[in-house]
Amino acid sequence: MEYIVGVLLAVVTCVTITVIGLDRSRSFYPVVLIVVASYYCLFAVMSGSRSALLLDGAIALVFAAAAVIGFRTSLWLVATALAAHGAMDLVHHHLIANSGVPSWWPGFCAAFDIIAAAYLSLCLIFRDNSYARNNAE
Repeated sequence: MEYIVGVLLAVVTCVTITVIGLDRSRSFYPVVLIVVASYYCLFAVMSGSRSALLLDGAIALVFAAAAVIGFRTSLWLVATALAAHGAMDLVHHHLIANSGVPSWWPGFCAAFDIIAAAYLSLCLIFRDNSYARNNAE
């Protein structure tokens, strides 16, 4: 069920954002990446685990760095990092003991991240090149 909800919510969110025009700014998907990466830190705080917070914080920093670098250079890096975060969701429990993570979260977040990455990739393919790269003058 969490996979279905993750897929549907990602599709509805991405399409709505496009219709409204919020994704015309290159910052939308990098911000999404930073936010989804930070949730594991929230779960670590909820569980009271300092070690999980440190480990999940380090992982979140890697994804935040990818978001910033991708925003400044190419949104392809952001799409790749979103997909990578989705893959990480599926193995997170093997890497870090974080009892604050709800049992349904990894499947939901993986589905959302992978669909959002696919949607962003489609946008990058079908929109002009200025959306994909930062062409600062």
